[in-house]
Amino acid sequence: MRRILHIDMDAFYASVEQRDNPNLRGKPVVVGGQPDKRGVVAAASYEARTFGIRSAMPMATAVRLCSSLVIIRPDFTKYKAASQQVFELFRRVTPLVEPLSLDEAYLDVTENAWGEPLGMSVAKRLKSAIREATGLTASAGVAPNKFLAKIASGWQKPDGLTVIAPERVEHFLQGLPVDALWGVGPVTAGRLRARGIAKLVDVRVADPAVLQEAVGSMADWLRRLARGEDDRPVVSEHEPKSSGTENTFERDLTDVEVIRAEIAEMAGRAAGWLARRELYARTVTIKVRYSDFTTVTRSHSAPPTRDADRITARAVALLERTEVATRPVRLLGVSVHNLTPDPFVMADDPEPWLPFEDE
Repeated sequence: MRRILHIDMDAFYASVEQRDNPNLRGKPVVVGGQPDKRGVVAAASYEARTFGIRSAMPMATAVRLCSSLVIIRPDFTKYKAASQQVFELFRRVTPLVEPLSLDEAYLDVTENAWGEPLGMSVAKRLKSAIREATGLTASAGVAPNKFLAKIASGWQKPDGLTVIAPERVEHFLQGLPVDALWGVGPVTAGRLRARGIAKLVDVRVADPAVLQEAVGSMADWLRRLARGEDDRPVVSEHEPKSSGTENTFERDLTDVEVIRAEIAEMAGRAAGWLARRELYARTVTIKVRYSDFTTVTRSHSAPPTRDADRITARAVALLERTEVATRPVRLLGVSVHNLTPDPFVMADDPEPWLPFEDE
């Protein structure tokens, strides 16, 4: 039986700031942009979360929820340094470390350098080592697979440890809502609940046609997860699947030529990234968020390329499939997908799924 460990640092950016500045400890702290410049919350301390403040929330909203909020501008150099310390500890235990972000990873500790037979023992020792090395706390989940381990790590935050032993899996699954399923955000969860599918156990017994109508090609995957089945391995290194940039503007953009120029600049950056990585992209995608927060994405697939002029032309052309000429624009983004080192390889899927749905 596999022993998978998911470790998630607690309120990472905010915790680093509170660690480094004792005056911030015990106070509602957020890391992010300024409220008068359309900043958003990148991380919130647990003191801030008691006011209902969450990451990705507009900073102006956060300030309204908590008048004593302390706003810190991000210092990613400092966060990366702390992250490197944590991941060095992970890799001393097992080479099977799959990073998800600066503050989160999966570890397969079935075999580990400490010779610990129990995943719980590995988790306890790692949590203690992280605290000693960095002064930060982490929450951990131990389970037979990645899906269950990730849920478990969030069960008793902060500084939590939850173990789902094989014999407890079914009991654990019985009480979970559909939101716990991988890939089910608020929109998809709403579609499922509208069809009487509110819990994982409901997914198992749902009419296949009804489930297919609600979630499309994800139906079989969600049904497997609802049974607690997830055979994905912990992968220590990932090849990049996409790259891109986006920008939220201080003032809404209404001039189409300015919008085109912004898109062209972002597309040029994407092409430069491809050139540095010696990769080619088949799909170019733009993202547009209007002033009312409605967000759309538009994609175009063609033979692989990293030619800056071609990528830029395709990105700008995609604007014709949006309403930027008639609606103010808050955010723009450009990304490249379906990457390959071989410019002559074509993907089988002519219209691949892209991970930009607003869920």
